[in-house]
Amino acid sequence: MAKGAGQRDVAVISVAVRQEEALTDENEVQLLVDLVNRARDAVGLSQTEIGFTCSGSSDFLAGQAFSFVQTLDAVGAFPPISESHVEMDGAFALYEAWVKLQIGDVDTALVYGYGKPSAGSVRDVLALQLDPYYLAPLWPDAHALAALQARLLLDSGTVTPEALAEVAVRSLHNAVDNPNAVRASADATPEELLAAEPVADPLRASDLAQVADGGCVVVLAAGERARALCERPAWIRGIDHRIDGHALGTRDLTRAPSAAMAAQEVGASSDRLDIAEIHGPTTSQELILQRELGIAGETAVNPSGGALAADTLMASGLIRIAEAAARVGAGTADRALAHATSGPCLQQNLVCVLEGD
Repeated sequence: MAKGAGQRDVAVISVAVRQEEALTDENEVQLLVDLVNRARDAVGLSQTEIGFTCSGSSDFLAGQAFSFVQTLDAVGAFPPISESHVEMDGAFALYEAWVKLQIGDVDTALVYGYGKPSAGSVRDVLALQLDPYYLAPLWPDAHALAALQARLLLDSGTVTPEALAEVAVRSLHNAVDNPNAVRASADATPEELLAAEPVADPLRASDLAQVADGGCVVVLAAGERARALCERPAWIRGIDHRIDGHALGTRDLTRAPSAAMAAQEVGASSDRLDIAEIHGPTTSQELILQRELGIAGETAVNPSGGALAADTLMASGLIRIAEAAARVGAGTADRALAHATSGPCLQQNLVCVLEGD
């Protein structure tokens, strides 16, 4: 929702991100110890000064029930803390923390999301989020579903293979300056990418997000507390998330109405956007989202390279918010949009608008 009367001003005041192709010598707790400390230390906070902690991760990915409990060792759960968890991307944990701050009981919150998909097969694990009666038993992998969606776009004339390749090239070029990018190239061309064989027809490897291990930590603060802790807070001017139907057969897969609805609710298209960090797991989905979010030509899309350059399940959406907030905080952007998605074929979408003073 867009900020209205009576709502508290809430800002991102610190972020820490790390992504690598595979963290072979570290577990999730070791990864998060460094990220949590970096994010808290950047604004001079200890865990006892954090009013609320919320995380996002996947027990299915970890292969262990309540796997998120052990990562609280990285945060410090004693003395006892106020804590919550969502079995979703960390961006949705940030939404919960934002709501907690709106209640007014606390002034600061720590949010994190993480995943280590190198230990398994993300494309197969994601089949478990499908309809448990009709689709999940067939075990279609995520690449196959994305390919069906892309084929619908191409056959309808909504996009062209060249447009998909241009999105991939933009990601590769932008990712060169991103230390967390796993896939980057300053010399890639659309012609080069189009010459490659499809992985899941019509999608080529360059059309699919580059899977990465990693995590992201974000610190939020409200009102004057944010101003006291941070020189240039990235204020959340609007945040909203919406859900489309779960059954793929009931949806037009060339559209993402929930993304458009969330963007409209936060007023994303009512003013100029300097940058947009879009969580698009494929080039075709990124193009759908650009249209639904109303991203205009003057807006720089995914200056970090986006999820195509490095995609950490359960953290990529939160990383989009972190990337946008970091640029607002550094003064290289005044107004930014960040987007996160979850579920099959862009079923669930969260939109966040951030702005500097």
